[in-house]
Amino acid sequence: MSLSRYGEAGPLPKGTALTVVFELEGQRFMALNGVPHFKFTEATSLFVSCDTQTELDGFWEKLSAGGEKGQCGWLKDKFGLSWQIVPSDLGEMIQDKDAMRSNRVMAALMHMKKLDIAGLKRAYNGVAS
Repeated sequence: MSLSRYGEAGPLPKGTALTVVFELEGQRFMALNGVPHFKFTEATSLFVSCDTQTELDGFWEKLSAGGEKGQCGWLKDKFGLSWQIVPSDLGEMIQDKDAMRSNRVMAALMHMKKLDIAGLKRAYNGVAS
């Protein structure tokens, strides 16, 4: 992790964090403190792919704490950053060549906030819930 700070000429007070470089699961990220000029929007989100409902539930609860829970697996954390917390096989289900399967998954997903892996799989397989 590295940190740079605003100096005398910065738009924010000297010593305020300017950039933070950090790593998550081997991927490097850089965050810029551009407040109040730059705000988080849903145009940028971080994507968390989960293999189990327990894993999905954990990310959902921890990341939404102090933020807000949205529809279809989206949430905003306490800083206003958008996240998508989804099952790892969601893309395959939504992009299935069988349009009926894909449409059933999308229909089920549209009625969920936190995604229910078993419910999505039931929809994919055409099993009534």
